[in-house]
Amino acid sequence: MKFYDCATAPSPRRARMVIAEKRIDVETVEIDLRSGEQFSPDFMAVNPGCTVPALVTDEGETLCENASIVRYLEALYPDPPLLGVSPIEQARVAEWVWRSEFEGLISVMEVLRNTSKSMKDRALPGPDPVPQIPELAERGMMRGQRFFKTLDARLSETPWLAGDSFSFADITAFVFVEFAAWVKMVPGEELTALSTWRDACKARPSGQV
Repeated sequence: MKFYDCATAPSPRRARMVIAEKRIDVETVEIDLRSGEQFSPDFMAVNPGCTVPALVTDEGETLCENASIVRYLEALYPDPPLLGVSPIEQARVAEWVWRSEFEGLISVMEVLRNTSKSMKDRALPGPDPVPQIPELAERGMMRGQRFFKTLDARLSETPWLAGDSFSFADITAFVFVEFAAWVKMVPGEELTALSTWRDACKARPSGQV
């Protein structure tokens, strides 16, 4: 397999953490998003959507979303399970992955893509120009802080988001919390359950990739 990565971007970090948790040896190709390498003809031949991560399987199929990458790797390498084992675990993983993406990661992207000078006319991923909307950054900051509190409430009840086991839901939320600092979105000190969980995620080998 060949994995197309970018060390500074949040989306490929999620796939990178899955690969680390499952101890899979893959060839990695670094794509420099800051220099616009994602728009190069070579990479567009891999993923016309011009985004990372992308995983090329041994069969030559290309997977261009975290959802498909983790599903594929989970099927090939079921141990350790990251998508849940029991029906309720699987359901909880799916629930918290969706919430972490929609309520968390998107809020950070709203702030970053609508305030960064380097992303002028690139407010949405992909090759087509999209203008920035400053009001969306204000909303994104509010949404992110609200989701910090949601995470803290859940983690006051259970050690990991889907229950007793670390999962792809924790990976997704952890990447959101870490990446939020890039836009100066920081959890309040009173969110102690969130802080304890974050330290536990960092302590895992995958938390360092």
